[in-house]
Amino acid sequence: MEQQGDAKQEHTVIEMGNMDKETQQFYANSLFPREMQSLTAICDTFLPSITVSSSTKVDENVATFFQASASMASTPECVGGLFCERVKHPRKWLMRVTLWFLSTSIGSLILCGRFCLSTNFPYVHSFPQLSQHQREAILLSWSLSYFHLLRTFYNAIKIFILFVFFTQVDEKNENLSWKAIGYSGPDPKFKTQTKQTRKLKQSEGEREEEIQENVDEEMLYGSLYKGLISMQLPIDRAANSLREVGFPVSIRRKNVNAASSISNPSFVVKCDAVVVGSGSGGGVIAGVLAKAGYKVLVLEKGNYCARTNLSLLEGPTLDQMYLSGGLLVTEDAGMVLLAGSTVGGGSTINWSASIQTPQHVVNDWSDRLELELFESKLYTDAIDVVCEKMGVQLEVVEEGFNNAVLRRGCEELGYPVQNIPRNSPPDHYCGWCCFGCKDGRKKGTSETWLVDLVNSGNGAILPGCEAIKVLYKRKKGRDRNRASGVAFEFDYKGVKDICIVESKVTIVACGALSTPPLLKRSGLKNANIGKNLHLHPVTMAWGYFPDTPNGWPEKEKKSYEGGILTAMSIVAANFDKSGYGALIQTPSLHPGMFSSLVPWTSGEDMKVQMCKFARTAHIFALARDKGSGIVNSPNSISYRINATDEENLQGGLEKMLRILAAAGAEEIGTHHPKGKKLNVKHVSAVEFERFVKEESSRPLRDLSTLLCSAHQMGSCRMGIDPKTSVVNQMGETWEVEGLYVADTSVFPTALGVNPMVTVQAIAYCTAQSVLEVLRRKRVGTDCLLQQE
Repeated sequence: MEQQGDAKQEHTVIEMGNMDKETQQFYANSLFPREMQSLTAICDTFLPSITVSSSTKVDENVATFFQASASMASTPECVGGLFCERVKHPRKWLMRVTLWFLSTSIGSLILCGRFCLSTNFPYVHSFPQLSQHQREAILLSWSLSYFHLLRTFYNAIKIFILFVFFTQVDEKNENLSWKAIGYSGPDPKFKTQTKQTRKLKQSEGEREEEIQENVDEEMLYGSLYKGLISMQLPIDRAANSLREVGFPVSIRRKNVNAASSISNPSFVVKCDAVVVGSGSGGGVIAGVLAKAGYKVLVLEKGNYCARTNLSLLEGPTLDQMYLSGGLLVTEDAGMVLLAGSTVGGGSTINWSASIQTPQHVVNDWSDRLELELFESKLYTDAIDVVCEKMGVQLEVVEEGFNNAVLRRGCEELGYPVQNIPRNSPPDHYCGWCCFGCKDGRKKGTSETWLVDLVNSGNGAILPGCEAIKVLYKRKKGRDRNRASGVAFEFDYKGVKDICIVESKVTIVACGALSTPPLLKRSGLKNANIGKNLHLHPVTMAWGYFPDTPNGWPEKEKKSYEGGILTAMSIVAANFDKSGYGALIQTPSLHPGMFSSLVPWTSGEDMKVQMCKFARTAHIFALARDKGSGIVNSPNSISYRINATDEENLQGGLEKMLRILAAAGAEEIGTHHPKGKKLNVKHVSAVEFERFVKEESSRPLRDLSTLLCSAHQMGSCRMGIDPKTSVVNQMGETWEVEGLYVADTSVFPTALGVNPMVTVQAIAYCTAQSVLEVLRRKRVGTDCLLQQE
């Protein structure tokens, strides 16, 4: 195969040029021409056009994929727009400065060194003027550079470019690479379901008739449609919608020419409790309080995606349902952070694992940290309640490819392997649940606790509304402030508007990355806010299985199909000793995330790797981290794993490589930038052992290997002393009375397993404390009324 110029691929340019702007997620690109010149050169270095020899028998789809470069697919324009509009990273300036420098000869000499030198005039060339071979050598040197900022730039630009290329779609919601790499796009069964739904919308009469005959309305539109109130309506209509649900609303702003502000809001709504966030923390509290008869208003920064509105497309879904569009990284770009930002929060897009709080963690929190809550009957009962609510069960009818590999490899080696409890039924064979559950059978909060909220008639959910400040005041005779509500903003016809919620209690549950900034913006001074952030750092290993191994089902499975998490191993978890170690599980990797994580060594090698995508199994090691970071702002997270965490992950890597080989992989490898791989079938036992030892001992800190995190916790931790914690055992902040925190940020330490059950159980306990406060307030109000 040979690389070739863009001019020879005019037919591809035309084909890709017809992509629909909305489906490609185009954003306004404000990069300067020089910056775009460098960005285009980098994009085409990562993904060049490669000529397939006429003598080589290659599938037509594969040939088209190899011939297409990133610039032919408009990837530079997409990346530029995405970077300008969506990225809020504190080192955003670094990328722009670097792109500018690379467009100049002197700047390129500084950043690229000897690769820019030539024996011919002008002797020094800019990055875009260099050959593909030279540019590839430069990118590889950056990935392993001694200069921290160059590695940061490399990691960030690699993630953006590869993710965009493999997720951008045309007007048919297709990508030119998908057929070549064996990817179906959205779930084929879901495509059929959405076609049937479109028929229902042809006319109102036909819709009503077909719904009655064939389809449950709740199944189509979700269980929450009656309780959702859109703030995209005119203020008076939105206010009336709230009044219809029973919330007192007063339109306050009299000066229509004045800008909306906290002191001049559009309207004020009153309730018993306002809950900021609708995930596994906020959703639980909202449901419990509303079912008990209290008026509850839920504010959710993200939007609501009904089942019929799901796309199950990787790019659009991450943009719509994940925090920062799914492109959130730590300050040094060494770790990719995934967090939900939609109605239902993380429970809407997580991988179904519903593991109870491990006993060694309960012991740690109750004995060492003296938190009596975790050894109480209340907490034990809470675990049972939330598991029953979610329908947690252990059975699985059919296992997906990744989990089958993990289970088979463990069984071959005699490693412990067990089923993972899930909040979905045994036959829920869905690899797209990270993009929302197409049938609602995964029981996140939007299918459970928030349904209680809506069905009670006492609650409402306001999607697309971001809390900007917790309000509080101090009454005479009190030694601390008392929460009085929340100010929130929303976008109405391109203009930011602000409203106020006045409440008896306030619950913040925006997640461990968003709760600390909200508390800081609100004026809370506790020094622990934002500190002690744990991320459960994850590193991965992969194995390529070109054929189905003997003894497997005849059906050839794809890496992205099936239940995301059904099996796990505690062989490296160290549960019975320190309680810190690495849990081995499997990820959900669709093409965008897969491509941005796997090592890149050349443009051609990347395309070869992607053609193996559908039969490349991944398993990961998740560490219960002792190291911690700091949430400085919603987009500024500093974190660095410590030496113990690194050792635990390395121990997990060693086990994973053995598991993949034992399961029958032809090739195995890790995500280290050097991209070394081993053909297991053609090496001796000595060579295999040498490879495993070498790869599992490589450093993971200092950007040596890109890490991931889907669990964030501890940034407003619970404790018994305000000097070392943010909230008490009831979830109430030490500083402000009536202000509660109910999300993973209250975890005293890292958990070590998937956190959904634990956070719901803690939130359920916090809800009991809030209920007691509201009952006292109700009794006090009744007494005053009787006296009058």
